[in-house]
Amino acid sequence: MVIPLRDENPTHRFPVVTIALIAINLFVYFAVQMPKDSEPSRVFPGTQYSAGDDFVFEYAAIPCELEQGEPANLAELGTGECDAQEQFLNERADDEPYPGKDIWLAVVFSMFMHGSILHVLGNMLFLWIFGNNVEDRLGPLGYTVFYLATGLAAAAAHIAFNLSSAVPVVGASGAIAGVMGAYIVWFPHARVLSLVPLFLFFTFVELPALVVLGLWFVLQFFTNPNEGVAWLAHVGGFVAGAAIAFALRGVLGPPRIGARRPPPAWGRQWGRRDDDDWDGGFRGGYPGRT
Repeated sequence: MVIPLRDENPTHRFPVVTIALIAINLFVYFAVQMPKDSEPSRVFPGTQYSAGDDFVFEYAAIPCELEQGEPANLAELGTGECDAQEQFLNERADDEPYPGKDIWLAVVFSMFMHGSILHVLGNMLFLWIFGNNVEDRLGPLGYTVFYLATGLAAAAAHIAFNLSSAVPVVGASGAIAGVMGAYIVWFPHARVLSLVPLFLFFTFVELPALVVLGLWFVLQFFTNPNEGVAWLAHVGGFVAGAAIAFALRGVLGPPRIGARRPPPAWGRQWGRRDDDDWDGGFRGGYPGRT
């Protein structure tokens, strides 16, 4: 596993949309979802479910609902299976706790919801590193449309192979995978400072984006099915993003590549270097460390 930390790929404009997306995702999780996790569920009282789960059931996309064209009932939500026959909660099994739910708009809402702190922070790290360059290439409006389009493509890929599932789909991973797909097409040789495991230790290595993102894509096909990761959404988003990037190459022309730094010396990766070839562009990575 390779963990990217920042890229050496300066941009020419401030990534306002990328930062806005990060802010929205962090707000939804830490200000809306997380506080509800400590409250008991109103829909499933006396169970392991929390009010946070209620929120996800109400606003997140659920394959079963999209296949049936209507909100899931309690039995389906409780068992995670479409057309569940178990008498979950007995006489309440057929109740629809969210009859007014917009099941199609929920696909968009799902892109801004996450399942854990690690989930949201990991996604935002990838979005911060690779999103600014794709936004720079497409412009704020084009990037917004692109992000939502690849997110929808990712959701479609997952839902198409899980129509019987009543498990909510949450996370920005699919849309961010689309960003990564575009990045690997437009900036395959951009250097990405990465944390790489070496036996029992980790080391910092600068690798081409082609290696970092290509390895990430291949590893999706080896995801443990019991981990609950919607890896098909990752694949669908990545392929959609790469396909759009290929299609736009002739329209947008060659990418604008900022001046690049020489390879970093050991022990200096994290500090600012007084190189003369930096053009002042905005780099993806940690603020104050780019």
